[in-house]
Amino acid sequence: MEIEELKKEQCYGCSACMNICPKKAISMKQDEKGFYYPHIDQNLCIHCGLCTKACPSIQRANKNEKLIRSYACKNKKDDIRMKSSSGGIFTLLAQYVLKQKGIVFGARWNKNFMVEHSFIEKEEDITLFRGSKYLQSNIKKSYKQVKIFLEKGKIVLFTGTPCQIAGLKTFLGKEYENLYTQDFICHGVPSPKFWKKYLTYKTPNDAEITNINFRDKEKYDWDNFSLAIDFNNKKRYNRINTKDFFMQVFLSDICLRDSCYACPYKNHKTLADITLADLWGAKEIIPSMYDNKGVSLAICYTKKGQELMDAINPYIEKQEISLEKVGKYNKSLLKPAVKPENREQFFIDLEKQDFKRIIKTYKKRFIGIKRFYRKCKGGVKKLILFR
Repeated sequence: MEIEELKKEQCYGCSACMNICPKKAISMKQDEKGFYYPHIDQNLCIHCGLCTKACPSIQRANKNEKLIRSYACKNKKDDIRMKSSSGGIFTLLAQYVLKQKGIVFGARWNKNFMVEHSFIEKEEDITLFRGSKYLQSNIKKSYKQVKIFLEKGKIVLFTGTPCQIAGLKTFLGKEYENLYTQDFICHGVPSPKFWKKYLTYKTPNDAEITNINFRDKEKYDWDNFSLAIDFNNKKRYNRINTKDFFMQVFLSDICLRDSCYACPYKNHKTLADITLADLWGAKEIIPSMYDNKGVSLAICYTKKGQELMDAINPYIEKQEISLEKVGKYNKSLLKPAVKPENREQFFIDLEKQDFKRIIKTYKKRFIGIKRFYRKCKGGVKKLILFR
């Protein structure tokens, strides 16, 4: 199979093909729904086949040995936890690698509040990567940069979605002892086009966005986190996740990438060394650690993953737990999202209708989500809708 023959549900948008092309013949371009797919300039292409070898959908990377030990854990520093999506574990992993003079790759906001991958070398820059960003980042040239650092002998921690980890592995083509990979339990990635229209709608004409936090805990708490948007006129939008339109659409699965409905990295098929996520259901799974400030789930799939957990052990509270209990509260660990029947219509409406009209039309369909949330007393996450 060639890159051009891939169906949309087979392409993850990981950019491995673009990174490996020696002639820069491949660029990532948005389709009508706003998702990025590779475009090959046939005038530049030399038919070397490297893009096919780097594609994780065509060439499955070798799986690491499976260790599989899972932990409930949290950072001992409450201030870090409150600034983090869940238990503040990523911060400690990043600090450990940076103290070894290593490099950390992750997703950050750009000036337009779209998400892109980059790297850091200083501890003070960890804040750029901290916190969930419910969008697929633009990898840009990150895979190339990772390889350069690895070849120089630098320790590298690469964080991303499971498919981005797979893309990195197939791009590199071999294992590196100095590479650590960390992904998360991914619900799926929403349309960048939808996100951009949402931001335009939310931003006042006389203001600019200064910060966005998908997992704000200050106004509510970890269980009932809110989407917060700060503006330069000192105003702030802060809405609990079940009442914000972007989150409602995201949680309904209607705006996800085609490949998310057929994700091959569920049920512990990830290629990462370690997976981090919110430990939803912590109150029932491990009540002694629950305080509604955030508890992380850490799944070590390899010896490298366990090494990372052991390295940060003095700075965390942790207990080993059963993954059977975790799966009960987080189905995204086990299964991909189900494609809604009206998904195509949503994107047609997104293209043709005024955003206010879209909100009015689709808000009615999300009332059931709110009602179910109230009945379950926070049970939306038990439906496994969040990572």
